Amino acid sequence: MGRDVPAITISRRDRRAYRAKVRSCLDVLARMLHESRFETDIQHVGLEIEFNLVDKCGNPAMVNHDVLAMIADEAWATELGKFNIELAGDPEVLTGGVFTSLQSSLNRILRRVSEVVEPTGTRLAMIGILPSLCEDDVSEETISLNPRYRLLNDEILAARGEEIRILIEGQDRLLAYADSIVAEAACTSFQCHLQVSPDTFANYWNAAQAIAGLQVAAGANSPYFLGCELWHETRITLFEQATDSRPEELREQGVRPRVWFGDQWVTSVFDLFEENLKYFPALLPLSEDEDPVAVLERGEAPQLAELTLHNGTVYRWNRPVYAVVNGKPHLRVENRVLPAGPTVVDSMANAAFYYGLVGELAEAERPIWSQMSFSAAASNLVAGAKYGLDAEVYWPGLGMVPVAELILRRLLPMAARGLARWRIDSSDVSRLLSIIERRCVTGQNGAAWQIRSARQLQAHGIGRDEALRLMTQDYLELSATGEPVHSWPLT
Repeated sequence: MGRDVPAITISRRDRRAYRAKVRSCLDVLARMLHESRFETDIQHVGLEIEFNLVDKCGNPAMVNHDVLAMIADEAWATELGKFNIELAGDPEVLTGGVFTSLQSSLNRILRRVSEVVEPTGTRLAMIGILPSLCEDDVSEETISLNPRYRLLNDEILAARGEEIRILIEGQDRLLAYADSIVAEAACTSFQCHLQVSPDTFANYWNAAQAIAGLQVAAGANSPYFLGCELWHETRITLFEQATDSRPEELREQGVRPRVWFGDQWVTSVFDLFEENLKYFPALLPLSEDEDPVAVLERGEAPQLAELTLHNGTVYRWNRPVYAVVNGKPHLRVENRVLPAGPTVVDSMANAAFYYGLVGELAEAERPIWSQMSFSAAASNLVAGAKYGLDAEVYWPGLGMVPVAELILRRLLPMAARGLARWRIDSSDVSRLLSIIERRCVTGQNGAAWQIRSARQLQAHGIGRDEALRLMTQDYLELSATGEPVHSWPLT
């Protein structure tokens, strides 16, 4: 979750002071890494899920402030759009029945929230991009009341100096211009956190980068935006474009976007935090009173507030996270490529596939990133986002291969070995990975179901916008059954 900020005006002096403070934090981080100050003995996982709020007709409901007041639970928070909220789950140790525990916890939480919220006519939708969104739903008027988002919007637009241009070519072609960053609110995700030691961080981050496109292909769930059929996982390109602080001239010069896959494998977590400072101007230059050097000298763990705030405005698909819990600092890889939904069990399957595969590759004797170029991993992400389970991707030793075939023959066995390494219950391993298997066999993930269902409605003479609204309602009903998406019938 992003940190709240006060409603203030940023001065030039604030920016200069903030840059100096981030540099000081970076120096302290380097010292902490050198002195082995981090927790390393426990491997926790944690999940975050972003939800759309939907009314009885399947259209977005701009009521997140009211819904959060009804829920009254600090685990829930606002997101950029008034039609978004986010849940941060409690961390758990990656072993044994962790996935059963996480699934039970999420189902319990969502049942309770539904009982509170649905009598008001609002429902929670776990879906990458809400198909029924229209242009008025992603305008400046729909920014959440939290001052953080208003400040972020104003800073990005000031840096850009012009309207935000969104161009996406898929089955349809979308060209739109926006006077705010709210189109980013259309992109709701399922984020998987994995706590790792400083010594192994680079291995886990590199492994996560290597498989990002394969995760997206298997879990794609965002084929529509503003009434257009676009990429199977349109979130990937929409998020990049909707928060792009670069005018066209800076793009042409090769200046890096704030939503960024990266451009090279890393050797340390320090590389990523250093890149943040080197390549990206501050968007939220707000300094705290803490002196990180003095805190470290006292033998305590500094919060490194400026470093972490700046890191939160660089939207890597695999983001490094520094945090202090109960006085102990730790590092995490935050995997951000997956869309929300379609169901809790689908999300658990996506998580199990990720944790198992990333663990197996990170601990392998011959690293996967020594066998493929970074650009190949980046190209896989684009292919997986564009074509979902129909994508062709690169894999070492195989060359270009259909992604469904790669997952079935190579990656699912790897994921199973990785989960066994963490002593995950064998029943959970077979139960969850079989869901990924069935998606590949049937060719039906969330995106494929949405496309087939909407096209079927249109084939019966229903217009696109009405077909997407009806399909959204059917999606919500099927999602509520808890059955995985590969088994869903068409509308």
